[in-house]
Amino acid sequence: MQWYYSKNAAQLGPVSLDELRAKLASGELLSTDMVWREGMPDWRPASAMFELAVPVASQQAVPTLAEVENPPCQAPFAAQNAAAGMLISNYLWQSIVVTIFCCWPLGIPAIVNAAKVDGMKARGDIHGAMEASASAKKWCWISLASWVVLFVICMIFGLIGAMFGEAQ
Repeated sequence: MQWYYSKNAAQLGPVSLDELRAKLASGELLSTDMVWREGMPDWRPASAMFELAVPVASQQAVPTLAEVENPPCQAPFAAQNAAAGMLISNYLWQSIVVTIFCCWPLGIPAIVNAAKVDGMKARGDIHGAMEASASAKKWCWISLASWVVLFVICMIFGLIGAMFGEAQ
């Protein structure tokens, strides 16, 4: 089966599965780079493909002194592959509900951030997806809290108006 990969916005390939694994092991291909083969509906990050997982036996057991002093920027492939399977809530339906029923100016940022989560996760940007998820959740709570505060203020003014209305 022939594989294709994307590096710096250029489509490269075809290469065999073994060649692609070698590129991952050497660092030429990052786990966040996109890959595709016939039969796949769309491009996916290499970390999301179980066929490309690096066998545990081939990984170096003891890091060198240089690796300890200057750790690589990329997380190990196995760790990123595990992170890609994490459940990261996008809070989309909650964002829509608070936008419609609570406070639409504050619900819009919730929807925008919620819409980013799945795309970032698909690209392998787990940290960005987690930040967007947290931001969507924060804006949902802000929108809900603003509605509660506004409701309480209206109730207080309504009670005050009712008391003064009866006094006259």
